[in-house]
Amino acid sequence: MSAPDTLDLEAKIRDALRIIIDPEMGKNVVDLGLIYDIDVQEGGIARVTMTTTIKGCPATAFLKEAVQNCVWYVPGVEYAEVRLTYEPPWTPEMMAEGAIEFAQGGIF
Repeated sequence: MSAPDTLDLEAKIRDALRIIIDPEMGKNVVDLGLIYDIDVQEGGIARVTMTTTIKGCPATAFLKEAVQNCVWYVPGVEYAEVRLTYEPPWTPEMMAEGAIEFAQGGIF
């Protein structure tokens, strides 16, 4: 898999992850900034590093499983692994512009 191919697969994974909505925040995990890294390697190996808005979030298992399942269904992915981290801790500043505007409407 060449560098452009891995970048293309990374973009496809990121786009696919936009369907996963954080049940508490009401926005997708990408725009919320919960996806820290997507690493695609030779052979369609995809490793996603993600977080949740708070440590101990009741939706952690749901979100991690949803990300795992979503990545598996992206054409070109042969193996998917999701790692949860809290370093650095998530902050509202990590959200995309549209999500920030949404949040300013009442969540924060």
